[in-house]
Amino acid sequence: MRHTLTTILRIVFFGTLPLLLAAQTIPTPTQQLDLLFAGDIMQHETQLNMARQENGEYSFSYSFRHISNIVKSADISIANLETTIGASGYSGYPSFCAPDSFLYAVKDAGFNVLLYANNHCLDKGKRGALYTLDLLDSLQIAHCGVYRDSREREEKYPLIIERKGVRVAILNYTYGTNGREVPAPMIVNLIDKEVMARDIQAAKEKKPDAIIACMHWGDEYVSLPPRHIKELSDWLIEQGVNHIIGNHPHVIQPIEMRENKNTPDRHLVVYSTGNLVSNMSLRRTDGGIMVAMSLKKILNYTRPANVGYLFTWIAPKSNDGKRDFTIYPAATTCITDWDYAEQKRQQFLNDSRTLFNKYNKGEIKEFSIDSVFITR
Repeated sequence: MRHTLTTILRIVFFGTLPLLLAAQTIPTPTQQLDLLFAGDIMQHETQLNMARQENGEYSFSYSFRHISNIVKSADISIANLETTIGASGYSGYPSFCAPDSFLYAVKDAGFNVLLYANNHCLDKGKRGALYTLDLLDSLQIAHCGVYRDSREREEKYPLIIERKGVRVAILNYTYGTNGREVPAPMIVNLIDKEVMARDIQAAKEKKPDAIIACMHWGDEYVSLPPRHIKELSDWLIEQGVNHIIGNHPHVIQPIEMRENKNTPDRHLVVYSTGNLVSNMSLRRTDGGIMVAMSLKKILNYTRPANVGYLFTWIAPKSNDGKRDFTIYPAATTCITDWDYAEQKRQQFLNDSRTLFNKYNKGEIKEFSIDSVFITR
């Protein structure tokens, strides 16, 4: 039954692969890699309190139960890990630190690549960053953006992932680290054109089929990217980046499928994926998007296909705004006999669809999955 469900989700969410091209007698080799990009994975103090069990341990697996099949249906599922992990000293904003079980739940949900270059990666200093890197490695979760030293960065960056005959290079940068100095000899990838230009060239030399830049940038709580972010997007594409995925604003921002003026290439630009899970309660911060994209490789040419998004939303648990931090598919969640939650869901959807209908560019569709019922 689980195998059947996963198969159905893959067909609905990513489409089907054409079997033959124009030649009638000789099939043309075609590969397809399905990618999924999710928003910020955060952990505030209220989430810690909710996850704490009677025996003192923490459990976070319930947060992802309604979206894990979607996450697992992709070949590569990527999200922004916006917290450190520690053996103790757990805390929420402004210095995030979550227990090991939080990262276990993220992996069990199906995420196999995590971005760590963000403004909270040094919240617990060198010790917290190193502990996080060690746990990511022990769980065999691919990651990029923060490195123990220059040698490790040289060996592991750009992050190269090759599956199903498609080779992808992933870059990751952040605008800053909340004023915390990067402790030597560690390296945090900061947004610096000189450094990024060298990294993009290094990525090209590894002969990937696509280069994807994941950027921690922009203005918090603002639904449209500022001019300097758009200009930086232009620059990245001019340098050779194929696709751009943004996070940090904690609200979703528009999606563009850009046509290249000089080549037949198309470039996916997602300015902000919003929040996947957090305790933020301001309007528009109670959800995000998961963006799907297939990379289809025909001979030596790779193009994006089946591009779309799924709205995700965190329902309130009570009328005072408390939650259990379960992530729901926003568009197909059915709320029975609970006007307050239904009003919040509709507000998030209306805000999001209004924004996308006005500002999205190119062929990008909204996906949906089976309904989830909430009863107060």
